[in-house]
Amino acid sequence: MKTRTPLDRNDLQIQKKDKVIEIGSGHNPSFRANVIVEKYIYDNTQRCDKAKIYPHQTFINADGENLPFKDKEFDYAICCQVLEHVEHPDIFIAEQCRIAKRGYIETPSMIGEFLFPKKSHKWVILDIDQKLVLFEKSQMPGNYQKDYGELFLNYLSYQSLPYKLLGLTEGEMMLNRYEWKDNVDIMVNPQEEYYRSFFLSKWTREMTEKIFPPRNLKTELLRTSTALMHILKQKINQKFKKSASPIDLEEYLKRKG
Repeated sequence: MKTRTPLDRNDLQIQKKDKVIEIGSGHNPSFRANVIVEKYIYDNTQRCDKAKIYPHQTFINADGENLPFKDKEFDYAICCQVLEHVEHPDIFIAEQCRIAKRGYIETPSMIGEFLFPKKSHKWVILDIDQKLVLFEKSQMPGNYQKDYGELFLNYLSYQSLPYKLLGLTEGEMMLNRYEWKDNVDIMVNPQEEYYRSFFLSKWTREMTEKIFPPRNLKTELLRTSTALMHILKQKINQKFKKSASPIDLEEYLKRKG
């Protein structure tokens, strides 16, 4: 079940003693993960750069739909920007729930996919009623050819404080951020008109408020101040906490030789 919507992947409820796995970490692995799983070592088609890994991490070459681990072997599973690529999302998610007690899933939202689409993305995803609802992108109406990722991913996210605050206070605008425990409620290509309408029809005010619930002034101020403090904390950590840098996975495998 869904437990919360974190501010971002640096706001996860991972305990100090937790054994953590990351599935499909790509070029941006989480430093907190103990084990990294990647299906593709040399093929960068579905990621932005070469796969990377931190020296302290253990690497496993495996398919996320068939993970070589025991039931509940891990306390926490991280999976960012992967679910939208996979062939069988129900199997992929079931495997994470099998091997881990808790976890975090991050994907582009429907709006995010529209603004910075990727050809390798098979699914458009929304968080509706605490469910991750996946709809096959090939069935979606609209223009998914124009990619504004340079603006929204590579420019504003680094240059604009108001944009950063927007991303943190309106959690589902560009991303689905889904922290879970025990299981993940997932729907793939739903047949119910209620869920299909979010992907195929113009949003009404009722639909908009379902994804972005109205908030009172107190909640709005609290969210904004929390987001601002989160950004400041990250900036301070970047300045004063020096951590190791990830290395190319190819180099890591050569060292392990």
